Amino acid sequence: MSGVEPLSGLDGIFLNLETFETPMHVGSLHVFEATAHDQGDFVAAVFAMLKRSMVPVLRRRLASMPLNFANPVWLQGEIDLSRHIERIRIPTPGSWLQLQSVVANLHAELLDRSLPLWMLYVLEGLASGEKAYYFKIHHALLDGEAGAALAYALFDTSANPALHPARPDAATQVDDRPGVLHMVATAFKHDATEYVKLVRDLPGTMRTLAGLVSSSGEHPTSKPTAAKQGVKRSMAFGPKTPLNVTIGHERGFAAATIALADVKAIAHVCEATVNDVVLTVCGGALRRYLKRLGAMPKKSLIASMPISLRSKGDAGFHTKATLSLVSLATHIANPLKRVQAVRRHTTATKLVVKQSKSVIPTDFPSIGVPWLVGALANLYGRSGIPDTLPPLANVLISNVPGPTMPLYVGGLRMTGYWPLSIVEHGVGLNITLMSYDGKLCLGLTVARCAVLNVQQLADDFLFAFQEMRACTTAKAALRAIPASAKSVKSVKSAKSAKT
Repeated sequence: MSGVEPLSGLDGIFLNLETFETPMHVGSLHVFEATAHDQGDFVAAVFAMLKRSMVPVLRRRLASMPLNFANPVWLQGEIDLSRHIERIRIPTPGSWLQLQSVVANLHAELLDRSLPLWMLYVLEGLASGEKAYYFKIHHALLDGEAGAALAYALFDTSANPALHPARPDAATQVDDRPGVLHMVATAFKHDATEYVKLVRDLPGTMRTLAGLVSSSGEHPTSKPTAAKQGVKRSMAFGPKTPLNVTIGHERGFAAATIALADVKAIAHVCEATVNDVVLTVCGGALRRYLKRLGAMPKKSLIASMPISLRSKGDAGFHTKATLSLVSLATHIANPLKRVQAVRRHTTATKLVVKQSKSVIPTDFPSIGVPWLVGALANLYGRSGIPDTLPPLANVLISNVPGPTMPLYVGGLRMTGYWPLSIVEHGVGLNITLMSYDGKLCLGLTVARCAVLNVQQLADDFLFAFQEMRACTTAKAALRAIPASAKSVKSVKSAKSAKT
């Protein structure tokens, strides 16, 4: 039977890790411009967008294996959009804070596994007159980069929908559930293929790992290499903070926006990357937030950061990423000194991932995995272990490149595109940023028991960004002063000091 596709091992992990307290979907809040005249029914425009741009990934639904002995398979089939699009009324008066609260509550709800694993909620009643919707999709279907690719596939790129004809639907229609024997055969064929790859790649894997271990075991008196620093950090734990607890079901969400050009300007002055600046500002925000709580540790916080494993040009709708650890250098108060420390850490981490990229699996055998992973996920949440052990990471941070041009639905321009992501037991804060049309849109997703006031943390992020911009502006101005003028200034300063 055609149209039957096995889950990759990594996609299956996201499916099997899911519990009531830890949903494994990602999401995004989209806000569209208010207009002086009525643009018609926005819900109808959303329906039209999805009908015109329906892509195969949104038609995927799960078919479970007998006794759940292996990962389910994906089937392609017809889809009833009325079961995936829902109107939600924001409470009066329809403020931005109320919008964020509604989105947080929707993000806490598990997706219905009897349907394709996505939902879209049209959010009505904003006092500003803007239109909005919240979209969520299971991480088993795609990762951050694939999510950005999905946005390109769905939205219009101009205000005139008539210029965007219906795209050809490449989905294979499968109306009936496949037979049990066919599903079992698919699982065994997938696992056999992965075992062959495992044996074939084993010599290269061992050589790569041996090289990494060798670089991390250099003589103590030798200068530490980037690889050594990266491996050491991968084996370190973060300090204990209020963020790192066993979490409950309730979620919080806050959004903020900064100009991407400003971030790039800071990166240029600091001779760093945009991602280095983002991590530095996140560290500054967490310093301010934890100091207010009297819980700022002396040891630097550690962030878990996804790194893409995609080959160039790979736009497939699967998860192809790994998690790495990077220090946020939160023990350093000065933003300019902190960004240099962060840059050293990220350089070392990228080098380790680059050296080991060929041996990091995104697929692996799945027989027996659902039982084991599901049982461990439930046990870990009930055990209270996250409340006692030091965390491997204090916070999850992701920076995803998104659409560079404005996008539209029903002729309305999208003015904001804020991501929501996953929090886990022991890591109650996820900071995800998405670039969109010259802006950097920040989405803070939290477990409410770990972060009581998420809006305050969003404000701290904006404060830390302004602080860093002020420091880099002063640094750039100092660079622009001619060397002779600097000498005169230093002489005058010395004379005034003597008098």
